[in-house]
Amino acid sequence: MSRPIAIIGGTGPEGMGLALRFARAGETVIIGSRDAARAQQAAERIQQKIREHAPAGAPSPNVSGLENSAACGAADLVILTVPFEAQAELLKRLGPAIRQGSIVIDATVPLAASVGGRATRVLGVWQGSAAQQTAELVPKGVFVVAAFHNVSAEVLKGDGEVECDVIVCSDDQAALETAMALAAKIPGVRAIDGGKLENARIVEQITALLIGLNIRHKGHGGVRITGLPNAAYRSV
Repeated sequence: MSRPIAIIGGTGPEGMGLALRFARAGETVIIGSRDAARAQQAAERIQQKIREHAPAGAPSPNVSGLENSAACGAADLVILTVPFEAQAELLKRLGPAIRQGSIVIDATVPLAASVGGRATRVLGVWQGSAAQQTAELVPKGVFVVAAFHNVSAEVLKGDGEVECDVIVCSDDQAALETAMALAAKIPGVRAIDGGKLENARIVEQITALLIGLNIRHKGHGGVRITGLPNAAYRSV
């Protein structure tokens, strides 16, 4: 995949983890932040980490940092990794910068922690899910995909394989296939077609369950879906 990837909210734990993994896979990554300087500092940290473990002669990672609007304008593949409380306002502000025909991959989870509640609970969203809310807020001609909700940020930021399946939901088949191919670039990840975007509400809820399990057992667990035909999974 040669198209640049803009990660909005890329200085947070999930955004940094995804940026690291995609940069390691040779992708061009643009970290987006409200503060361009902070985004660039995050990009430099990722570059340094990749160089520390790269073999001699390996190409330099292609990671940069920009303010969120500029990041959206520089890519037509956008990953949204922001807290739920920031999602709607941010999308309204970024709307003019999101390019026609772009794919927005939303990893937002409406955790109750966004309103002072528990991170092990989710809020009801009028549209049905955070991803469906995104679909209402992005400009026409932009395709929305829900993915990466159940992958631990701590595991993404590590060096080992990521033992987790990524369930991908979208109303557009081409956008869904693009997101699945991207997820499969992370070693250990298997991407699975999760159906229409409305199914994102179920996938988002799994995150709250995982948070509770990880708190209880002091781990960084993910999910694996078993028993499907091999053709159902997309992996490296």
